[in-house]
Amino acid sequence: MNRPASPTASLAQPQHFALIPAAGVGARMGADIPKQYMALAGKPMLRHALDTFAAHARIAHTFVVVSAADGWIDDLLPPELAPRATVLRVGGATRQESVFNGLNEMRNVAGEADWVLVHDAARPGLDAGLIDRLLDALSNDEVGGLLALPVVDTLKREDAGGRSQQTVPRAGLWAAQTPQMFRYALLRRALRQAAEQGRIGAITDDASAIEMLGLRPRLVEGSPRNLKVTLAQDAALAEFFLKG
Repeated sequence: MNRPASPTASLAQPQHFALIPAAGVGARMGADIPKQYMALAGKPMLRHALDTFAAHARIAHTFVVVSAADGWIDDLLPPELAPRATVLRVGGATRQESVFNGLNEMRNVAGEADWVLVHDAARPGLDAGLIDRLLDALSNDEVGGLLALPVVDTLKREDAGGRSQQTVPRAGLWAAQTPQMFRYALLRRALRQAAEQGRIGAITDDASAIEMLGLRPRLVEGSPRNLKVTLAQDAALAEFFLKG
């Protein structure tokens, strides 16, 4: 990984690092192994996003955060990926803890003004075009932002009996995706502050932590192919997209 020669150079030419938290167990998939290692379109799910980042010229390096007891990651990374990806065995009990621990491990590599793209391991449909769209949209943004999709379905709020109580206006509502891209120092500060305030459990994504600082991340339109594989039926749809 090439670092800028000075802090001034870092501010002028920030680098882009990918961070993939992959310490989850994927219990809702009902599989014998964590879902990020399940085969999808010919290779483990995690490899799709990892290969996309590793092949992208604008991504300086990719970090994958796994649990200390992970027994699958070593078999997943081929030798040719070693110069472009690093495994960090510092996964936490939650996604947010894994991201924060990964950021701490990156502190000797990433400069304060460098960008970090945090991406779900269970979103195998990410492609180079989506990465470029995010990088281009946020290159001069003061806060950062995330890929997301405008909500198109009619939304209902249920009551205690499982009945529709209210139709929720969908105007202005977006469904968050990843990557979510923020400056290294800003994201680390946001997650640290949330932890110190005991609010880490209220964070459902990285943008939530930034919002807690009173900032407004930019929404960049993503793609339906960049869906998150949570349930078994999601895998079939993701494989459909991956196979074109």
